[in-house]
Amino acid sequence: MIEFMNQALELAKEALEAKEVPVGCVFAVDGVIVAKSRNCVNLTRNPTRHAEINCIDQVIEYCMLSNIDHKAYFKKVSVYVTVEPCIMCAAALNNLNVLEVVYGCANDRFGGKTVLNVSQFYQNSYKLNGNLMADEAMSLLKQFYKGSNPNAPESKAKKKKECE
Repeated sequence: MIEFMNQALELAKEALEAKEVPVGCVFAVDGVIVAKSRNCVNLTRNPTRHAEINCIDQVIEYCMLSNIDHKAYFKKVSVYVTVEPCIMCAAALNNLNVLEVVYGCANDRFGGKTVLNVSQFYQNSYKLNGNLMADEAMSLLKQFYKGSNPNAPESKAKKKKECE
């Protein structure tokens, strides 16, 4: 498990260097990495390009090219991700019936367990374990949020007028 989370953390560091939210993800089957990615929302200008979604796409493409039933294949997938999956990613992983999700730090803004427990909406739910190398994952997030996102839209908040 530590080996896979280390890989995910390296991907998160790549995301941070690319000025993306630093989330990295690794999918493993029977102890072998089958997909890995990082967030690339800003690069692609597509808000759905989260690390987990990118890995899902890689597995689906592999299954299509190899003539493998992706529904059966996902049931063997263990997901290692640096930050608790957001509601969108948690729902997608649940819908695909992945075996388990292991995450680093909690996601108290968008978490698919912390904010809205997605598993309550599904009959089958994956095993969820958190806090694996959480300090390292949280450190990357703090570094990102100390800076500014160059691709974020300008604030629409009204600015105070200075006294003349």
